[in-house]
Amino acid sequence: MEKLIRIFDNTQQLTEAAATLFIATAKQAIAENGKFTVALTGGSSPIALHKILASAEYQTMIDWEKVFVFWGDERWVPFDDERSNTKMAFETLLNHVPIPKDHIYKMYSETLSPEEHAAQYEAEIKAVLGENGAFDLILLGMGDDGHTASLFPHTAVLAEDKKWVDAYYLEPQSMYRITLTAPLINRAKNIVVITFGEKKTDALYEVLEGERNPQEYPSQLLAPTNGKLLFLTDRVAASRLNTSK
Repeated sequence: MEKLIRIFDNTQQLTEAAATLFIATAKQAIAENGKFTVALTGGSSPIALHKILASAEYQTMIDWEKVFVFWGDERWVPFDDERSNTKMAFETLLNHVPIPKDHIYKMYSETLSPEEHAAQYEAEIKAVLGENGAFDLILLGMGDDGHTASLFPHTAVLAEDKKWVDAYYLEPQSMYRITLTAPLINRAKNIVVITFGEKKTDALYEVLEGERNPQEYPSQLLAPTNGKLLFLTDRVAASRLNTSK
C-alpha cells in the first residue's frame, strides 16, 4: 500500500490540488479504459472542490460524457432534504456539467428499503466496474471522531467483509445510513481523504500516528490492496503529526 500525506497552508491550496488530482485521474482513466469511475463524498468538505470543477475554466478539462458517478455513502433521506449528499452534489457540481443522467447512480430509493437498495447499488457498481470493483477514484472526508464514509466507530459495518455496500440504522443519529464498505473502498485505484480544520486535529493524529484501533478510529481501515491512499489536509489539522514538524 502506498500512503501519502500532503499538507497545505490553507484550504484554497488544498482544494485546487484536489481539483488538479481529480482532473488528472479522470483523464488517465478515460485514456486507458474509456471511462472514469468516481465515488463522491458528502458533508461540507467537497463543496469548494465541486465548485472549482464546475467552473468554466475547469469543467472543459474532463470529458464528462465518459464519467460515472457514485457516492461513498448517503444519509437515508429524500433528495430534497438538506442533509442529502446527493442534493448537495447536484447543486454544486452535477447540474453544471454535461454528464449523462444515466451515468449518475444515486444512493437512495423511494420504493426500496435501505437494505434492498444497498444490494441493488452493489449490483449497479458491478455492472459498471466489473467483478473487480476497482473505482478509479474514491473521495472521502473524515469526521471529528475518525469515521469515514458511513463507517462509524463501534458499528457492525466495520467488520463487514463480503458486501460491497451495506445499510444500517445508526442509533446516535436516529437514521439509516448506506455506505460503501471497507473491502470495496480498498479495491480503489486512488483513495483521497480531504480533511481540514482544528476539529480534525486529534482524529487525524490518531488515524495516522496513533495505536491501531479501527473500532475507535474507522479511517484506519483505509488500506488499498493495489492502489494509492492520499490524505489532503491543512497545517491546522496536521499540527500534531510528526510529518508536519
